[in-house]
Amino acid sequence: MELNRRTVIAGAAAAGIAATTLGTGSAEAASGGRKPVKELFGKLADGTKVYRWSLENGGTRLRVLNWGGVVQCLEIPDRKGHYANVSLGFDNIDDYVAKTPYFGALIGRYGNRIAKGQFTLDGKSYQLSVNDGDNSLHGGKQGFDKHIWDVEPFTKGSDVGLHLHYTSVDGEMGYPGTLKAKVTYTLTKHGDWRIDYEATTDKATVVNLTSHVYWNLGGEGTGTIEDHELSIAASRYTPTDSGLIPTGELAKVAGTPFDFRKTKTVGRDIRAGHVQQVQAKGYDHNWVLDKGITAKPEHVATLRDPRSGRTLKIATDQPGLQFYSGNFLDGTLTGTGGHTYRQGDALCLETQHFPDAPNHPNFPSTVLRPGQTYRTSTIHTFGC
Repeated sequence: MELNRRTVIAGAAAAGIAATTLGTGSAEAASGGRKPVKELFGKLADGTKVYRWSLENGGTRLRVLNWGGVVQCLEIPDRKGHYANVSLGFDNIDDYVAKTPYFGALIGRYGNRIAKGQFTLDGKSYQLSVNDGDNSLHGGKQGFDKHIWDVEPFTKGSDVGLHLHYTSVDGEMGYPGTLKAKVTYTLTKHGDWRIDYEATTDKATVVNLTSHVYWNLGGEGTGTIEDHELSIAASRYTPTDSGLIPTGELAKVAGTPFDFRKTKTVGRDIRAGHVQQVQAKGYDHNWVLDKGITAKPEHVATLRDPRSGRTLKIATDQPGLQFYSGNFLDGTLTGTGGHTYRQGDALCLETQHFPDAPNHPNFPSTVLRPGQTYRTSTIHTFGC
Protein backbone atom coordinates (compact mmCIF):
# COMPACT_ATOMS: atom_id res chain seq x y z
CA MET A 1 0.00 0.00 0.00
CA GLU A 2 1.42 3.39 -0.99
CA LEU A 3 1.60 5.79 1.93
CA ASN A 4 0.89 9.49 1.79
CA ARG A 5 4.27 11.10 1.21
CA ARG A 6 3.67 14.02 3.55
CA THR A 7 2.77 11.56 6.32
CA VAL A 8 6.06 9.72 5.78
CA ILE A 9 8.04 12.97 5.83
CA ALA A 10 6.32 14.16 8.97
CA GLY A 11 6.99 10.84 10.66
CA ALA A 12 10.64 10.97 9.66
CA ALA A 13 10.92 14.47 11.07
CA ALA A 14 9.38 13.42 14.36
CA ALA A 15 11.85 10.57 14.61
CA GLY A 16 14.77 12.84 13.75
CA ILE A 17 15.82 10.80 10.74
CA ALA A 18 18.64 12.44 8.77
CA ALA A 19 19.64 12.11 5.14
CA THR A 20 21.64 8.99 4.33
CA THR A 21 23.17 10.06 1.02
CA LEU A 22 24.83 13.44 0.51
CA GLY A 23 22.34 14.99 2.94
CA THR A 24 23.30 17.87 5.19
CA GLY A 25 20.06 18.42 7.07
CA SER A 26 17.32 16.52 8.83
CA ALA A 27 14.05 15.36 7.31
CA GLU A 28 12.40 18.03 9.42
CA ALA A 29 14.36 20.72 7.57
CA ALA A 30 13.50 19.14 4.23
CA SER A 31 9.75 19.23 4.92
CA GLY A 32 9.67 23.01 4.47
CA GLY A 33 10.97 25.34 1.77
CA ARG A 34 14.49 26.69 2.01
CA LYS A 35 16.01 29.57 0.10
CA PRO A 36 18.48 28.26 -2.53
CA VAL A 37 22.09 28.19 -1.30
CA LYS A 38 25.09 28.69 -3.59
CA GLU A 39 28.51 27.10 -3.13
CA LEU A 40 31.65 26.56 -5.19
CA PHE A 41 31.68 23.08 -6.78
CA GLY A 42 34.94 23.30 -8.75
CA LYS A 43 36.78 25.02 -11.57
CA LEU A 44 37.12 24.33 -15.27
CA ALA A 45 40.56 24.03 -16.86
CA ASP A 46 40.50 27.71 -17.83
CA GLY A 47 39.77 28.75 -14.25
CA THR A 48 36.03 29.35 -14.73
CA LYS A 49 34.21 28.69 -11.47
CA VAL A 50 31.42 26.13 -11.38
CA TYR A 51 28.78 26.61 -8.70
CA ARG A 52 26.25 24.29 -7.11
CA TRP A 53 22.86 25.45 -5.91
CA SER A 54 21.03 23.51 -3.18
CA LEU A 55 17.31 23.85 -2.58
CA GLU A 56 14.72 21.97 -0.53
CA ASN A 57 10.95 21.96 -0.43
CA GLY A 58 8.16 19.55 0.45
CA GLY A 59 10.57 16.77 1.33
CA THR A 60 12.59 16.94 -1.91
CA ARG A 61 16.22 18.04 -2.01
CA LEU A 62 17.73 19.20 -5.28
CA ARG A 63 21.31 20.17 -6.14
CA VAL A 64 22.00 21.84 -9.48
CA LEU A 65 25.19 22.96 -11.23
CA ASN A 66 25.48 26.01 -13.44
CA TRP A 67 27.55 23.73 -15.69
CA GLY A 68 24.98 22.36 -18.15
CA GLY A 69 22.11 22.92 -15.72
CA VAL A 70 23.09 19.52 -14.32
CA VAL A 71 20.98 17.92 -11.60
CA GLN A 72 23.88 16.66 -9.51
CA CYS A 73 21.74 15.19 -6.73
CA LEU A 74 18.04 14.64 -6.08
CA GLU A 75 17.06 13.16 -2.73
CA ILE A 76 13.65 11.81 -1.74
CA PRO A 77 12.49 9.59 1.16
CA ASP A 78 11.39 5.97 1.02
CA ARG A 79 8.35 4.51 2.78
CA LYS A 80 10.24 4.61 6.11
CA GLY A 81 11.38 8.20 5.68
CA HIS A 82 14.97 7.32 4.79
CA TYR A 83 16.48 9.60 2.15
CA ALA A 84 18.55 8.56 -0.86
CA ASN A 85 19.94 10.29 -3.92
CA VAL A 86 17.93 8.77 -6.78
CA SER A 87 19.86 10.38 -9.67
CA LEU A 88 23.21 9.31 -11.08
CA GLY A 89 26.06 11.81 -11.10
CA PHE A 90 29.60 12.71 -10.06
CA ASP A 91 31.13 14.45 -7.05
CA ASN A 92 33.57 16.55 -9.11
CA ILE A 93 33.46 18.81 -12.17
CA ASP A 94 36.33 17.07 -14.00
CA ASP A 95 34.26 13.91 -14.47
CA TYR A 96 31.30 15.92 -15.74
CA VAL A 97 33.51 17.59 -18.33
CA ALA A 98 35.46 14.52 -19.46
CA LYS A 99 33.29 11.47 -18.85
CA THR A 100 29.60 12.13 -18.37
CA PRO A 101 26.99 10.37 -20.53
CA TYR A 102 24.77 13.45 -19.94
CA PHE A 103 24.12 12.69 -16.26
CA GLY A 104 21.36 15.06 -15.10
CA ALA A 105 22.01 17.56 -17.89
CA LEU A 106 19.86 20.07 -19.75
CA ILE A 107 19.86 18.97 -23.38
CA GLY A 108 19.78 21.29 -26.39
CA ARG A 109 19.63 22.69 -28.92
CA TYR A 110 18.05 19.42 -30.03
CA GLY A 111 17.45 16.50 -27.68
CA ASN A 112 18.14 13.06 -29.13
CA ARG A 113 19.47 12.27 -32.62
CA ILE A 114 19.41 13.95 -36.01
CA ALA A 115 20.44 11.68 -38.90
CA LYS A 116 23.89 12.48 -40.28
CA GLY A 117 23.59 15.83 -38.52
CA GLN A 118 21.67 17.20 -41.49
CA PHE A 119 18.30 18.80 -42.10
CA THR A 120 16.68 21.22 -44.55
CA LEU A 121 14.58 24.19 -43.44
CA ASP A 122 12.89 26.66 -45.78
CA GLY A 123 14.89 25.25 -48.68
CA LYS A 124 18.29 25.64 -47.02
CA SER A 125 20.39 22.70 -45.86
CA TYR A 126 22.26 22.71 -42.58
CA GLN A 127 25.16 20.55 -41.38
CA LEU A 128 25.31 20.08 -37.61
CA SER A 129 28.09 18.91 -35.34
CA VAL A 130 28.35 15.10 -35.55
CA ASN A 131 29.21 13.26 -32.33
CA ASP A 132 27.43 9.87 -32.41
CA GLY A 133 28.82 7.90 -35.31
CA ASP A 134 27.49 9.68 -38.39
CA ASN A 135 24.75 11.40 -36.41
CA SER A 136 24.28 14.42 -34.18
CA LEU A 137 23.23 13.59 -30.62
CA HIS A 138 21.90 15.99 -27.95
CA GLY A 139 23.03 19.15 -29.73
CA GLY A 140 26.44 18.01 -30.96
CA LYS A 141 29.95 17.97 -29.53
CA GLN A 142 29.32 21.02 -27.38
CA GLY A 143 25.61 21.03 -26.67
CA PHE A 144 23.81 22.94 -23.94
CA ASP A 145 25.07 20.42 -21.37
CA LYS A 146 28.65 21.66 -21.88
CA HIS A 147 28.15 25.37 -21.19
CA ILE A 148 27.93 27.59 -18.14
CA TRP A 149 24.36 28.80 -17.57
CA ASP A 150 23.43 32.00 -15.76
CA VAL A 151 21.47 31.06 -12.64
CA GLU A 152 18.97 33.22 -10.79
CA PRO A 153 17.47 31.76 -7.58
CA PHE A 154 13.94 32.64 -6.56
CA THR A 155 11.27 32.08 -3.95
CA LYS A 156 7.65 32.63 -4.98
CA GLY A 157 4.93 31.97 -2.46
CA SER A 158 5.52 28.44 -1.22
CA ASP A 159 7.75 27.54 -4.20
CA VAL A 160 11.54 27.72 -4.45
CA GLY A 161 13.59 27.38 -7.58
CA LEU A 162 16.14 28.49 -10.14
CA HIS A 163 15.89 30.36 -13.43
CA LEU A 164 18.64 29.21 -15.80
CA HIS A 165 19.57 31.24 -18.89
CA TYR A 166 21.77 30.43 -21.88
CA THR A 167 22.13 32.15 -25.27
CA SER A 168 23.18 29.94 -28.18
CA VAL A 169 24.61 32.11 -30.94
CA ASP A 170 23.74 31.82 -34.61
CA GLY A 171 25.71 28.94 -36.13
CA GLU A 172 26.62 27.25 -32.84
CA MET A 173 27.01 23.53 -33.55
CA GLY A 174 25.63 24.34 -37.02
CA TYR A 175 22.18 25.49 -35.90
CA PRO A 176 20.70 28.62 -37.47
CA GLY A 177 19.56 31.58 -35.40
CA THR A 178 20.53 33.03 -32.05
CA LEU A 179 18.43 31.08 -29.55
CA LYS A 180 17.75 32.55 -26.12
CA ALA A 181 16.83 29.75 -23.74
CA LYS A 182 15.36 29.98 -20.26
CA VAL A 183 14.74 26.91 -18.11
CA THR A 184 13.08 27.10 -14.71
CA TYR A 185 13.50 24.43 -12.04
CA THR A 186 10.82 24.68 -9.34
CA LEU A 187 10.33 22.68 -6.15
CA THR A 188 6.75 23.00 -4.95
CA LYS A 189 5.47 22.79 -1.38
CA HIS A 190 4.44 19.20 -2.12
CA GLY A 191 7.95 18.27 -3.26
CA ASP A 192 7.18 18.15 -6.98
CA TRP A 193 10.03 19.04 -9.33
CA ARG A 194 8.73 21.08 -12.26
CA ILE A 195 10.72 22.06 -15.35
CA ASP A 196 9.51 24.90 -17.58
CA TYR A 197 11.38 25.47 -20.84
CA GLU A 198 11.22 28.65 -22.95
CA ALA A 199 13.14 29.79 -26.03
CA THR A 200 13.04 32.48 -28.73
CA THR A 201 15.02 32.86 -31.95
CA ASP A 202 15.89 35.54 -34.49
CA LYS A 203 15.95 33.06 -37.41
CA ALA A 204 13.94 29.96 -38.23
CA THR A 205 15.51 27.02 -36.44
CA VAL A 206 14.69 23.69 -34.79
CA VAL A 207 14.60 23.16 -31.04
CA ASN A 208 13.86 20.23 -28.74
CA LEU A 209 14.90 20.74 -25.10
CA THR A 210 14.79 18.05 -22.45
CA SER A 211 16.33 16.83 -19.17
CA HIS A 212 18.61 13.79 -19.02
CA VAL A 213 18.34 12.59 -15.43
CA TYR A 214 19.31 8.94 -14.86
CA TRP A 215 16.87 7.51 -12.31
CA ASN A 216 17.35 4.72 -9.78
CA LEU A 217 14.62 4.98 -7.17
CA GLY A 218 16.44 2.55 -4.91
CA GLY A 219 19.29 5.06 -4.72
CA GLU A 220 22.22 5.70 -7.06
CA GLY A 221 24.80 2.95 -6.96
CA THR A 222 22.42 0.35 -5.45
CA GLY A 223 22.30 -1.85 -8.54
CA THR A 224 19.88 -2.74 -11.30
CA ILE A 225 16.62 -1.01 -12.17
CA GLU A 226 15.27 -4.11 -13.91
CA ASP A 227 12.99 -4.76 -10.93
CA HIS A 228 11.51 -1.23 -11.15
CA GLU A 229 7.89 -1.22 -12.28
CA LEU A 230 7.07 1.05 -15.23
CA SER A 231 3.99 2.15 -17.13
CA ILE A 232 3.89 4.41 -20.21
CA ALA A 233 0.64 5.69 -21.71
CA ALA A 234 1.62 5.00 -25.31
CA SER A 235 0.16 2.63 -27.91
CA ARG A 236 2.93 3.28 -30.44
CA TYR A 237 6.66 3.89 -30.58
CA THR A 238 9.18 4.93 -33.23
CA PRO A 239 11.36 2.01 -34.39
CA THR A 240 14.94 2.86 -35.33
CA ASP A 241 17.64 1.72 -37.71
CA SER A 242 21.00 0.36 -36.55
CA GLY A 243 22.17 3.93 -35.80
CA LEU A 244 19.14 4.48 -33.53
CA ILE A 245 17.59 6.90 -36.03
CA PRO A 246 13.79 6.60 -36.39
CA THR A 247 12.67 4.91 -39.60
CA GLY A 248 9.57 7.12 -39.74
CA GLU A 249 7.18 4.33 -38.77
CA LEU A 250 4.81 4.72 -35.81
CA ALA A 251 4.66 1.07 -34.80
CA LYS A 252 2.16 -0.50 -32.45
CA VAL A 253 3.48 -1.68 -29.10
CA ALA A 254 0.82 -4.38 -28.79
CA GLY A 255 2.34 -7.85 -28.80
CA THR A 256 5.90 -6.53 -28.41
CA PRO A 257 8.31 -5.96 -25.50
CA PHE A 258 7.58 -2.23 -25.96
CA ASP A 259 4.10 -2.50 -24.47
CA PHE A 260 4.13 -0.70 -21.11
CA ARG A 261 0.47 0.31 -21.18
CA LYS A 262 0.00 -1.98 -18.21
CA THR A 263 2.58 -1.81 -15.45
CA LYS A 264 5.38 -4.35 -15.70
CA THR A 265 8.95 -4.61 -14.50
CA VAL A 266 11.62 -3.07 -16.71
CA GLY A 267 13.45 -6.38 -16.90
CA ARG A 268 10.51 -8.62 -17.74
CA ASP A 269 10.92 -8.41 -21.52
CA ILE A 270 14.27 -6.65 -21.86
CA ARG A 271 15.95 -9.81 -23.17
CA ALA A 272 13.11 -10.91 -25.42
CA GLY A 273 15.37 -10.82 -28.49
CA HIS A 274 13.26 -8.34 -30.46
CA VAL A 275 15.41 -6.91 -33.26
CA GLN A 276 14.86 -3.38 -31.94
CA GLN A 277 16.20 -4.38 -28.52
CA VAL A 278 19.15 -6.26 -29.97
CA GLN A 279 20.45 -3.26 -31.92
CA ALA A 280 19.80 -0.84 -29.01
CA LYS A 281 21.15 -3.27 -26.36
CA GLY A 282 17.89 -2.81 -24.46
CA TYR A 283 15.38 0.02 -24.57
CA ASP A 284 16.47 3.28 -26.20
CA HIS A 285 13.37 4.43 -28.06
CA ASN A 286 10.80 7.17 -28.30
CA TRP A 287 7.29 6.28 -27.17
CA VAL A 288 4.47 8.10 -29.02
CA LEU A 289 2.28 9.29 -26.17
CA ASP A 290 -1.43 8.62 -26.69
CA LYS A 291 -2.38 12.10 -25.49
CA GLY A 292 -0.29 13.88 -28.15
CA ILE A 293 0.63 17.54 -27.64
CA THR A 294 -1.49 19.07 -24.91
CA ALA A 295 -2.05 22.58 -23.56
CA LYS A 296 -0.83 21.58 -20.11
CA PRO A 297 1.11 18.66 -18.62
CA GLU A 298 -0.78 15.37 -18.38
CA HIS A 299 0.30 12.18 -16.62
CA VAL A 300 2.13 9.86 -19.03
CA ALA A 301 4.40 7.53 -17.02
CA THR A 302 4.85 6.00 -13.57
CA LEU A 303 8.03 4.41 -12.22
CA ARG A 304 8.10 2.52 -8.90
CA ASP A 305 10.79 0.75 -6.90
CA PRO A 306 8.99 -2.00 -4.93
CA ARG A 307 11.80 -2.38 -2.40
CA SER A 308 11.89 1.22 -1.18
CA GLY A 309 8.35 2.13 -2.16
CA ARG A 310 9.55 5.27 -3.94
CA THR A 311 7.51 6.30 -6.95
CA LEU A 312 7.98 8.84 -9.75
CA LYS A 313 5.06 10.09 -11.81
CA ILE A 314 5.77 12.17 -14.91
CA ALA A 315 3.38 14.64 -16.51
CA THR A 316 4.19 16.56 -19.69
CA ASP A 317 2.65 18.50 -22.56
CA GLN A 318 5.10 16.92 -25.03
CA PRO A 319 4.12 14.21 -27.58
CA GLY A 320 7.02 11.84 -26.90
CA LEU A 321 8.93 10.08 -24.13
CA GLN A 322 12.38 8.59 -24.65
CA PHE A 323 12.86 5.56 -22.40
CA TYR A 324 16.53 4.58 -22.15
CA SER A 325 17.46 1.62 -19.94
CA GLY A 326 21.08 2.57 -19.21
CA ASN A 327 22.41 0.21 -21.87
CA PHE A 328 25.81 1.85 -22.30
CA LEU A 329 26.83 2.14 -18.65
CA ASP A 330 29.82 -0.17 -18.54
CA GLY A 331 31.39 -0.04 -15.08
CA THR A 332 33.97 2.61 -15.97
CA LEU A 333 32.18 5.48 -14.18
CA THR A 334 32.22 6.02 -10.42
CA GLY A 335 29.35 8.03 -9.00
CA THR A 336 28.64 10.31 -6.07
CA GLY A 337 28.36 7.44 -3.59
CA GLY A 338 31.65 5.83 -4.62
CA HIS A 339 30.00 2.99 -6.55
CA THR A 340 30.60 2.10 -10.20
CA TYR A 341 27.68 2.29 -12.60
CA ARG A 342 27.01 -0.78 -14.71
CA GLN A 343 24.59 -1.60 -17.51
CA GLY A 344 21.00 -1.23 -16.31
CA ASP A 345 21.89 0.61 -13.09
CA ALA A 346 19.58 3.50 -14.03
CA LEU A 347 17.08 4.59 -16.65
CA CYS A 348 16.06 7.83 -18.35
CA LEU A 349 12.56 9.08 -19.12
CA GLU A 350 13.07 12.11 -21.36
CA THR A 351 9.99 14.13 -22.33
CA GLN A 352 10.44 15.44 -25.85
CA HIS A 353 9.39 15.85 -29.45
CA PHE A 354 10.47 12.92 -31.60
CA PRO A 355 14.09 12.18 -32.56
CA ASP A 356 15.08 13.28 -36.09
CA ALA A 357 11.77 15.13 -36.50
CA PRO A 358 13.31 17.73 -38.89
CA ASN A 359 13.75 14.88 -41.41
CA HIS A 360 10.29 13.32 -40.97
CA PRO A 361 7.36 15.48 -42.14
CA ASN A 362 4.92 13.05 -40.51
CA PHE A 363 6.39 13.76 -37.04
CA PRO A 364 5.24 16.77 -34.96
CA SER A 365 7.23 19.81 -36.06
CA THR A 366 10.13 21.16 -34.02
CA VAL A 367 10.50 24.36 -36.06
CA LEU A 368 10.66 27.65 -34.14
CA ARG A 369 10.38 30.96 -35.98
CA PRO A 370 11.02 34.59 -35.03
CA GLY A 371 8.09 36.01 -33.11
CA GLN A 372 7.19 32.61 -31.64
CA THR A 373 8.06 31.37 -28.15
CA TYR A 374 8.94 27.75 -27.52
CA ARG A 375 7.27 26.64 -24.29
CA THR A 376 6.97 23.24 -22.69
CA SER A 377 6.64 21.88 -19.14
CA THR A 378 7.30 18.61 -17.35
CA ILE A 379 6.34 17.78 -13.76
CA HIS A 380 7.96 15.05 -11.64
CA THR A 381 5.82 13.96 -8.68
CA PHE A 382 7.46 11.78 -6.03
CA GLY A 383 5.72 9.38 -3.66
CA CYS A 384 6.47 6.54 -1.28
